Amino acid sequence: MSMKKRFEKWFYLEDEEEFEQERSVQVQQPVQEPPKRVNTRKQTANEPQPTGNIVSLQSIQKSSKVILVEPRVYAEAQDISEHLKNKRAVVVNLQRIERDQGVRIVDFLSGTVYALGGDIQRIGTDIFLCVPENVEVAGSITDYFER
Repeated sequence: MSMKKRFEKWFYLEDEEEFEQERSVQVQQPVQEPPKRVNTRKQTANEPQPTGNIVSLQSIQKSSKVILVEPRVYAEAQDISEHLKNKRAVVVNLQRIERDQGVRIVDFLSGTVYALGGDIQRIGTDIFLCVPENVEVAGSITDYFER
């Protein structure tokens, strides 16, 4: 290469025709992308989360609790509703309370569950499951009658 060509190339003084010819040659050559790597290593809790569309379910969902309650008086219905307001599922065993008090507690909890958008289901003899809106109950328990 002559000194003149080097000088023109260095200061971009080449003719536009030569530039267009070089450019068309560059465009015609296919560009090969490097192969994508798949990360098979497990990530620990102290490492930063990868960016993109990956979301850890552990960070979204806190540990849920199920509260077991055996109320002895009607006044405990308010405590049960506080658990529901705090988005905890509650299993209420009414076997150790008088029948009329148990009916009042179920009525109170039905209103609470309705207001919170949850669900209440009977899961046994005088045993009820009350869940807030963030808990889904799948399936059902049928009544068993002895003969």
